[in-house]
Amino acid sequence: MTDIDSIRLNFSPESLMLLNAILSIVMFSIALDLRLSDFRALWRAPKALFTGLVSQFLVLPALTFVMLSIVNPRPSIALGLILVAACPGGNISNFITHRAGGNAALSVSMTGIATVAAILFTPLNVAFWGTLYAPTRDILRETTLDPVSIAITVFFMLILPLIVGILLNSKRPAWAARIRKPMQTLSMLIFIGFIAAALAANWSFFLHYVGAVALLVVLHNGLALAGGYATATIMGLSDYDRRAVTIETGIQNSGLGLVLIFAFFGGLGGMAVAAAAWGIWHAVSGLALASLWSRKAARR
Repeated sequence: MTDIDSIRLNFSPESLMLLNAILSIVMFSIALDLRLSDFRALWRAPKALFTGLVSQFLVLPALTFVMLSIVNPRPSIALGLILVAACPGGNISNFITHRAGGNAALSVSMTGIATVAAILFTPLNVAFWGTLYAPTRDILRETTLDPVSIAITVFFMLILPLIVGILLNSKRPAWAARIRKPMQTLSMLIFIGFIAAALAANWSFFLHYVGAVALLVVLHNGLALAGGYATATIMGLSDYDRRAVTIETGIQNSGLGLVLIFAFFGGLGGMAVAAAAWGIWHAVSGLALASLWSRKAARR
C-alpha cells in the first residue's frame, strides 16, 4: 500500500474522452424519461425531492467525514471517497430503483436535478470537506481545483445531454418514445463494456491494490445507503419514495469522479482506485438491495 499513489492506471487521454462521451450518452438516455412537466410537478410537492438532495449533498459528505475521522485511511484514498460522496447520483440508480419497487420517476428527476446542482455542490463539497479533514489538505493545496473548470466539465458531460433529452421528450414525445429503450439499453451496454475493458487493462493493479480500499468502500457505501434511508425516514417519506432516496444516495456517479480525478488530480493512485472500486461495488450492493426490496411491494 505504501506505493499506491505512485501507480498510474492505464487510462489515456483518449480513454478519458471516450468515458466523457459514454457518460453523456447515458445521461441523454436517462433524460428521455423526463419532461419539463415532471419538474413542475416536483416543485408543487417538493418534499421528497428536497429530502433526496439533502441526503445526497449534505448528509453523505458529512457521514463520509465522520467515517474518515474514525478510520483515518491514507490521505489520497480519503480524498477519493470525499470526491465520490460529492458527486451526484449514478446513472444506474434509476434502473435499480425500478427493480427495487421504488419511485423510479422520483429517482430519474433526482438524478437530473442533482446533476445540475453538481455544478455548485461537487466542487464546494470537495473543497470544504477536503480542507476540513486535515490529512487531505496538502493534496488540495497542491491541486488547482478550479470550480469553473469543474462546472464546464459537468455541463458538457452531463447537463447538456440532459437538456437535449428533456427537450426532445417534451417537443417530440413520439420520436423520443421510439428511441428511449434502445438508447437506454445500448448506452448501458457500452458503459458496462467500457468498465470491463478498463478493468481488464488494469487487472494487475486492481488485484494488488483493491485490498487497500475494499473494506473502506463497502463501509462507505453502506453508510450512504443507511444515511439515505434514515434521512427519508426522519422526513416522513412513504416507503415508495424512501426506496428511491436510499438508492439515489447509495449509487454515486463514480464515472464522473474518475473523470475529475484524471482531469484535476493527475490520476492520483489512491483516489483512482477508491473511485474505481466504488464503481463496481455500488452496483453489486444496489442490485442486492433491489432484490431484497422487490419481494415486498412498497407502501405509497
